Amino acid sequence: QVQLVESGGGLVQAGGSLRLSCAASGRTFSIYAMGWFRQAPGKEREFVGGISWSGGSTYYTDSVKGRFTISRDNAKNTVYLQMNSLQPEDTAVYYCAANYMGGGYDSREYAYDYWGQGTQVTVSS
Repeated sequence: QVQLVESGGGLVQAGGSLRLSCAASGRTFSIYAMGWFRQAPGKEREFVGGISWSGGSTYYTDSVKGRFTISRDNAKNTVYLQMNSLQPEDTAVYYCAANYMGGGYDSREYAYDYWGQGTQVTVSS
């Protein structure tokens, strides 16, 4: 069992930055690939990006490439989403999710075994 808790969301102006954290419970965090998803009002949840269990590989959806960076610290059971050059279209609830023995590239929600409760990110223009 893995419990995930996101933090770091908030209100930021366009062009600004935020870093989201996802803290995981459990001793087996290191064998889970981690994904970040987001859901904007009135839209379906979408894959933002992911990171392999080792942290050696990261994947991003095209709209965030070059602006967002995913990293993880397995010693701290934490994965991060650094978001730079934020735009109003990045406004959404952001979720982290854990994928047992995954590669970090999977964009399918059903591939993920555990989910956090989400954290709101609002980007003002």
